[in-house]
Amino acid sequence: MNFITGEIIGILLFFLGLYGLMTKKTIVKTIMCMSIMEAGIYLFYITINYAPGTVPPIGQDRSVAFVDPVPSALMITAIVIGIGVTAIGLTMFMHYKQKHGITHWSRQRNQQGSEH
Repeated sequence: MNFITGEIIGILLFFLGLYGLMTKKTIVKTIMCMSIMEAGIYLFYITINYAPGTVPPIGQDRSVAFVDPVPSALMITAIVIGIGVTAIGLTMFMHYKQKHGITHWSRQRNQQGSEH
C-alpha cells in the first residue's frame, strides 16, 4: 500500500498554501501561497486519473492503453492563467509599495504622514 501519491501530495500542497494564505500578513508571501495552492491543484488533477502502464496518445501503437489527454490540456491552460494571475498580483504589489511604501496588508495612516 503506497500512501504517498500525487493526489495526496497535491492535497497537502493546497492546504499548506491555504494555511500560509490565512496566516501571512505580507503581500508577497500571500502571492507565493496562492502559487503553492495552484501547484497543488495542478498536481492533483494531473495525477487523479493516472493508471500504471498507460502512454500518451501519440503515435500509431494501439496495443497499449492511452492516457486521457483532457486533464493535461486543462492543466496546461490553468498553468498559463496562474502565471498571468501571479504576474498581475506582483505588478499590483509593486504599485502599492510605490504608492504607500509598505508591504503588509494593513496600512497604518500614521505611516503615510496623514494627521487623521
